[in-house]
This record gives sequence, C-alpha cells and structure tokens, in this order.
Amino acid sequence: MVVGGKGKQTSTAAKASSNWQALQKKLSAKGKASIVKRKQTETNEIDGRPRKRPRTSDEPAPISSSEEFVRGSSQGNVQETSQRRSSVSLGKRKADASDSVESLRRMIIGQLEYDEEQRQPGKFVAIDCEMVGVGVDGSESSLARVSVVNFYGAVLLDEFVRQRERVVDYRTEFSGVRERDMIKALPFPEVQERVANLLKDRVLVGHAVFNDLKALLLSHPRNAIRDTQQCAGRHKLMKTRYPALRKLVQQELGTTIQSGEHSSVTDARATMALYRLHRKEWDKDFKSTYSNVDGSARKMEGKLDADMDSTKPSEGPKKRQKERSFPGGGRKGVSSGLSTILKRTTGGGTTAPRSVSSGTKWWQTL
Repeated sequence: MVVGGKGKQTSTAAKASSNWQALQKKLSAKGKASIVKRKQTETNEIDGRPRKRPRTSDEPAPISSSEEFVRGSSQGNVQETSQRRSSVSLGKRKADASDSVESLRRMIIGQLEYDEEQRQPGKFVAIDCEMVGVGVDGSESSLARVSVVNFYGAVLLDEFVRQRERVVDYRTEFSGVRERDMIKALPFPEVQERVANLLKDRVLVGHAVFNDLKALLLSHPRNAIRDTQQCAGRHKLMKTRYPALRKLVQQELGTTIQSGEHSSVTDARATMALYRLHRKEWDKDFKSTYSNVDGSARKMEGKLDADMDSTKPSEGPKKRQKERSFPGGGRKGVSSGLSTILKRTTGGGTTAPRSVSSGTKWWQTL
C-alpha cells in the first residue's frame, strides 16, 4: 500500500491470516512426503538400484542379453526360438486339455475337429462291432458293421459287412443296422483284411473286445489289448465284475450313450475315452510296454521254446541218458491216442487181454 504524506512514501504488505498459513504448511508437508515415498518405491531398499517396472499382460516378454548377443545369432533366430518355446508350451497345454473330462465327452458325441496329424492311426486304436441275427429265429449272430477309431477319436474305418446268409433279425434297436445299409456293404474277407492291417503292431482298446475279435476271426497279442470291461472289473470301478459300457460311461464321464439305437463309432470312442481317463492306472497291470508289441510276443514264444528245451534230458558226459522209444510214438507218461486193447484167444476158448506195449509191432498187423 502506498501512503502519501509529507513527501514520504511507505509500502506495507498485508499479512496473511492464520488459517491460510496453516494450510500452506500442511500442503507443503504432504508434497514432500509423497515425493520421498515415490522415490523409495522406485529404488531398491538393499542396493539403491532402480526397480523394474512390472510388465503388463499386453507387453511382450523382453529378450535377454544372452539370447540377443549370442555369436552367430540374428533377430530372426531369436524370434524362431521364442516361437518354438511358445509352441511347445501350447502343445503341452493342449495335451493336458485333451484328457480332460469335458474334452472326452465332446470326443464321444463327435464334437471335436481334427487336424491332419490327429487323423493318423497312431499307436492306439479302439474297435467296436455290431451284429445281426441269422439262422433259426435269428439266434445266431453275424458281423454286420465294424468301426475303428484312433487315440483322438478320429474314424479310421467304418464299414458294413455283406451277409452270406439270409438275415432274419437286423436287431435295429440295438445294432442300428437296417436292410438298406447292406446295399454298399463290403465282403467279409475285405473288411477282415483292412481291420487286420490297422491292428498290426498297435494297442487294441475295446469293451469285451474278445467278442469282436471272434466275430472277425482275428487274434491279437494279449499284452497289447486293453479291455475296458476287464480293467474296470479288476480295479473295481463298479460293484459288478463285468460292467456294461453304458453304465461305465455314465459313471466315469457323465455321458449317456446307447439310449436308443447303438452306433459302433460312438461305442468305440467311448471305450477310448475310458482308457484315456484311466490310462496310467490300467497300464500298470501289464508288465510289457506297448512300445514293441510284436517283439514282446516273439519274446514270449522264445521263452516257451526254451522251457520246452529244458525238459529234454541232458546230453552231458556224466548225465547222458538213453532215449527210449515207445510203441506208437510219443513220450513216457503222455498218451499217443492209441490206447486200443487187443484180445487173443487162449487154448480154452477164453480171451485174455494183451497190452499194446508188448515188444511186437502190433500196429503193422491192424
């Protein structure tokens, strides 16, 4: 303020109120505290170095210096390495998700899509067959449809079989087979050969699968068979020893099948789903692995041959035994099937039995 008087000018500043001064002190104290706190959060408490800002989900992972400045490497190699790592982790996640209950349910009802690799036969196949009735009153069963799927449920074979006899009962409510299905049916030998080629050197999965093999007139190494009915009964998944496929799928996977007409493709996928669900536990029951199916069978045959050779008498100098010959061939204690008893007439008119083990060559006079 300027005050005029007697040629003298004086200026005085108006004093601020006490409330304003208290507010300024409070604001300055808060500002200094926030600055100190921000500096502390941005630096490490131990060595005073600045901390790294947390990476958000949208930002890509930084490339380490060891990957960036490796001798002979380029930016393309680094990108290829990162892509390979991401693909491996993605494949692992897909493998884990493929054995989930939800994924197995979708496989059973046919809601999965397969790429070219998943359509290949692989090491595991599941089979199911449908029958029709022939003979008197349709009491005899005849093979009418065969379906084979791989580990992922992709269909490898699904064919109807031409009947040689007149079909009395198509059993449509159970088999799903109708008379019109036989128009493009294939002959039995052709279907049998195709199935045999698919089963060769592979692990066969099925429910009461020995009935299917019997209908196809095929055999398969026992150690390369995973019968879901026998495995479920052995591990007591249900009270009965021979549970039905429909009840097993309902209990283990919560999916209903065979509510109407049966489908061999759906049943084959259901058996594969059950096996995949209990694969680790059920495979422990089999001593030989499925990495070499035919090799284990040959090994078993060789062992049987060795056991047969061990029963022969030793030919050593001290324990050399003289082989004895028996009438009609064969070995001691083993019947040759020629157990005929001859009778000879004595002087008194009576007959007395004569054993075939006499010294004469009786078989030449028969």
